[in-house]
Order: sequence, then structure tokens, then C-alpha cells
Amino acid sequence: MAHTIGVISIKGGCGKTTVVSNIAAIMANEFNKKVLAVDANFSSPNLGLHLGIINPKKTINDVLNDKCSPFDPIIEHDFGFDLLPASLGAKKTSPNRLKNKLHILKDNYDFIVIDSSPNLNDEMLATMMAADKLLVVSSPDYPTLSCTMHATKIAVGKKTPIAGIVLNKMYNKQFELTIDDVEDATKVPVLAALPHDVNVMHALSQTAPASIYYPKKELGVEYRKLVGSLINEDYQDPRLLKRLFSRPNKVDENRELLRGTWKP
Repeated sequence: MAHTIGVISIKGGCGKTTVVSNIAAIMANEFNKKVLAVDANFSSPNLGLHLGIINPKKTINDVLNDKCSPFDPIIEHDFGFDLLPASLGAKKTSPNRLKNKLHILKDNYDFIVIDSSPNLNDEMLATMMAADKLLVVSSPDYPTLSCTMHATKIAVGKKTPIAGIVLNKMYNKQFELTIDDVEDATKVPVLAALPHDVNVMHALSQTAPASIYYPKKELGVEYRKLVGSLINEDYQDPRLLKRLFSRPNKVDENRELLRGTWKP
């Protein structure tokens, strides 16, 4: 039965949907997992657009409104994973319904990755209730950290375990918050520090995950290390010089701890 990972962020623009598409692609292509990516941003969906799906005939919205089976809208994507897209104009629905509908699909996948709404509403609550574990996406600045702290507090209140934080769009400049700053404020481990990379925008223009286009760049390697920790499998950096001269850092230690405790 699939293990469900919800990816959340209260502040828009952090790259949450990009993180979801890259995680799904790496799980499927690098680790040979059967993966379903779900767009649970019912009112303002973006995941399909990131992957070149413009106007799907059926969506998760139809599933939640009992207009079709959960299997009907699923698209087998060229990047190796399945996609359950959403559409504009969602009707209000119970947050429990997403969990109930995805449960029907769980026997068909190893992992289900959910892209949540960036708004603190019933849509985000639906992701929290459907997920076995949560990833919180943030960027290293004070306004986003404030939102991240709020998101983690709500997740704890809903008793959904938080696997960790993904710090995205990092410049590695002194004006940024450090990993220690974020962990001290949230009491949640940072599992990935993704560098700001213009190639993400290039890949998005090609409706492709950047980690597939640029597997050996720092961004692609960091994504693979993150996914390895999420699925309890080791990933070795293919860059020989990096392996020889890099020392384990705090994020590496956090991923190693997660691998030892989270066994899907």
C-alpha cells in the first residue's frame, strides 16, 4: 500500500509545485518506484501546467464530486509517474474526501505525492489529513519563515507527522537565514537545501522537472539525496570529487536520521 507524502507551504512562490514534480520524477526514474502525483490545489491548480497538461478532460475535482472513479482522471506521464490533475473552479468539499478517494488508489502505487494549496484553508487541511508524512517547503527569509512556523504548528495540531523542511531557492549569501536559524525557529529538521538555479526556469519552460534535465548539477543531486531519505534508500553522489572532498553536513545528518527511522 502506497506511502503518502504531502508537500505544503503557506506562502506562495516558494517552489512547492516544483518540489513535487521533481520528487515524483526521481522516485520513478532513479529509484524505480510506482508513483502518483496528485494536484490537491483544487481551486488554483499548477501541477499539470508544470508537466505540460493544459486541459485534462477529467480531474480530481470530478472525483471529489462523485462524477467519476478515482482511476478515470489518472494520466500516465512520459516522465515515468502517474498524474492526477486538478481543474479551476472547485466546489467546497469535506477535507476528509481526498483521503477517502486516494485510499482507493493506494494498492496501485508505492508512493503518492500530494501538491497542496498554498492557502490555509480546507484544501490544505485535505492534504494534511490524507498524508502519512508532510514536507514543508520554505525559502531562507524571515517572511517565509514566519509562514513556515505557522504551517508546522498547524500540522502538529492535526497530528500529521512532519518529515522535515525543504529549503528552496538558496543563494548561500550572508543575508539569508541559515539552516540552524530555520531549525531553531521551527524545531523541524531541514532535509534539503536546494540552490537557486536558473536552470529550473529553463526546465519549466520545457514543462519538465529540472532534476531530470540536469541530474549531475547540485540541484539534481540534492533532490536525489532528499528522495533517498524519504524512501529509505541510499543515494551516492555520482561526482567523484564531491565524494572525495566533501564532508557530511547538518542536512546530510538529518537525512541519515530520517532513513533510520522512517521505513515505508
